[in-house]
Amino acid sequence: MPTLEESLEIPVAGVALEADVIVPERARGVILFAHGSGSSRHSPRNRYVAAELRRAGLATVLADLLTRDEERLDARTAKLRFDIDLLAVRTTALADWVNEEKPTAGLGIGLFGASTGAAAALVAAAARPNTVGAVVSRGGRPDLAGEWLRLVHQPTLLMVGELDIQVIQLNHRARERLSGPTRLVIVPGASHLFEEPGALEQVARLAATWFAEHLAESG
Repeated sequence: MPTLEESLEIPVAGVALEADVIVPERARGVILFAHGSGSSRHSPRNRYVAAELRRAGLATVLADLLTRDEERLDARTAKLRFDIDLLAVRTTALADWVNEEKPTAGLGIGLFGASTGAAAALVAAAARPNTVGAVVSRGGRPDLAGEWLRLVHQPTLLMVGELDIQVIQLNHRARERLSGPTRLVIVPGASHLFEEPGALEQVARLAATWFAEHLAESG
């Protein structure tokens, strides 16, 4: 099958969310990105990671968790980016869509969450234990998943920049509550956005390895 690339609107949870779906030839799994903290599918950091994951043979789904009107509201108030319940419901619904619709149906599903999107990804993993095979968090706030953390049995990789001191502490606490296999990686010299030379490359490499190993196991 040749590489498939399409932009579409996915009807989930009462709204239509815009998404970019790219499926490489002979994809070995699919990664759904959960953005947070005012980000979107156009995030250059997540798009870079997505491109590297495709090089590793994984399909990617970059979907906005907010509608355009909601994004404008959030840009003024910053409230919706911290509405974990809303983000989690939509991430879960998107995971269902990825699991059921061509061309991604039948592929092992991983979730990649950034910032508050990491909490949404973990709640979705807890809600869909038979659908989601692995989770990766980049500079995430897994602590915001609250009591859902104890219900996450999927292998979870937490990555935090060395200079992101407060978020490191929050990730340590969240890791203690996760029920499945976990790994916490502190990326040397990196800040919250992983803008330093080589930082994002390390994130992409670690994520690709994690998904390749654990989605194969779950499949």
